[in-house]
Amino acid sequence: MNYFPISLNIRSRRCIVIGGGKVAARKAKALLASHGKVTVISPELDGELAPLAQDNSITWLKRGYRQGDLAGAFLVIAATDDVTVQQEVYREAEANNLLVNVADVPKWCNFILPATVRRGDLTISVSTAGKSPALAKQLRKNLEKEYTDDYDLLLQVLGRLRPLVLDLGLPHEKNKIIFENLLHRDMIDWLHRQDWQALTDHVRSILGKDISLDELVGHAGQ
Repeated sequence: MNYFPISLNIRSRRCIVIGGGKVAARKAKALLASHGKVTVISPELDGELAPLAQDNSITWLKRGYRQGDLAGAFLVIAATDDVTVQQEVYREAEANNLLVNVADVPKWCNFILPATVRRGDLTISVSTAGKSPALAKQLRKNLEKEYTDDYDLLLQVLGRLRPLVLDLGLPHEKNKIIFENLLHRDMIDWLHRQDWQALTDHVRSILGKDISLDELVGHAGQ
């Protein structure tokens, strides 16, 4: 299967998780991390899910899945070992053109969840099209070692520089060259060592003007 890679904005969208075990807990937490509005349907909840229901981070329907439960959903994840329920969830979701993932059952998924590394707003995902979750997991661990939290700060710096460049009012092609030149190969090392002088000197050399350290890195530079 040749899947189409995409990043979804699920903020405030209704996301339903069928099941209350450890897999369901992992899926629900991932949805919450992206600000989804999560409903969990299960007679019981794992120890990790129960506190989320108690503090109203998730809505808990304390029962099994029923036909019609997916009404109004944007995205559905079935994290249950009950094959009958898996199939029923898939059929209802497909009939209503919903995004659905049945954990570990690729034939009943119209999307799959890649192994993901997050560093703030930086997201790096690995997919094997469901052929080898073990390989995807191994690659994710390798990426976690290579892409440290310094990359979160790097992205923040580049994000703060972007509007400053666009405000110059230059043509698109010139902006593209400036953005490429700003991303110096040693920038991640400067941030790791907190070599703020090298960072500000480099930015000045590209933009032709001083940009304060606070504008570049905020509280990280204090």
